[in-house]
Amino acid sequence: MTSSQTILSITALIMTAGGLLILLIGKHRTPTEQFQSMCHGIVPLIAACSYFAMATGQGAVLLPITDGSAATGATRIFYYARYVDWTFTTPLLLLTLSMTAMHNGPKRAGTILGVILADVMMIVTAFAFGASETPGTKWTWFIVSCAAFLGVYYVLFVPHMQANASERDDVQSTYKRNAAILSIVWLIYPFILAVAPDGAGIISDSAAVLGIAIIDVVAKVVYGLLAVVEDTKATDKDLVEDPTMGKVSPRRSALAGA
Repeated sequence: MTSSQTILSITALIMTAGGLLILLIGKHRTPTEQFQSMCHGIVPLIAACSYFAMATGQGAVLLPITDGSAATGATRIFYYARYVDWTFTTPLLLLTLSMTAMHNGPKRAGTILGVILADVMMIVTAFAFGASETPGTKWTWFIVSCAAFLGVYYVLFVPHMQANASERDDVQSTYKRNAAILSIVWLIYPFILAVAPDGAGIISDSAAVLGIAIIDVVAKVVYGLLAVVEDTKATDKDLVEDPTMGKVSPRRSALAGA
């Protein structure tokens, strides 16, 4: 099987190309469209830095295996850089998804903050799960992380869905599709982590790295491209309904073209 280092290096290149492509095709006709384009473009670039760090060994450490099933002195690789990546990128994805849910309506700051805080709690406790060396502590953190994950799902499919109900039909369809895509893709992460060396150690390091790399690319590059295209379509309709939305200050225009 392809080595973990090769997988990490290739993924870093894919993330870099994906991020630059999103920034290239993303439009800045309105402040909201500009915000969405920039966020979706920066997400893969942050991930690219994480994958480069892991590929070069700077984003990983060796931890002892202490569950009694391995030989004395056995170690596993703990890729802590992926959790740093997720701490920044998943809140950005949730923020853009929240902006889609409340595209033209009032922004519900409480629910947006709630989903981001639940997400950060999920990532931080997942980091603790991966870094733990004793099974009892490890799986306790895993359960806490999954509970926080359920909190993210609740906000996306209850308060955010309620806010989205007042939007145009096309915006409602886009939000439901984007929320479903992210929810399904993100659901794969805990299953891989549970059987990876960070968890039960059922699959090899390279298999776990490959699995996470694939869903990372889908969640950050493929999803980002789809979201930017859909946001462009929504902005087209916004500008037809209100052409003044595209009029921004000279300073903002200069920043958008920078």
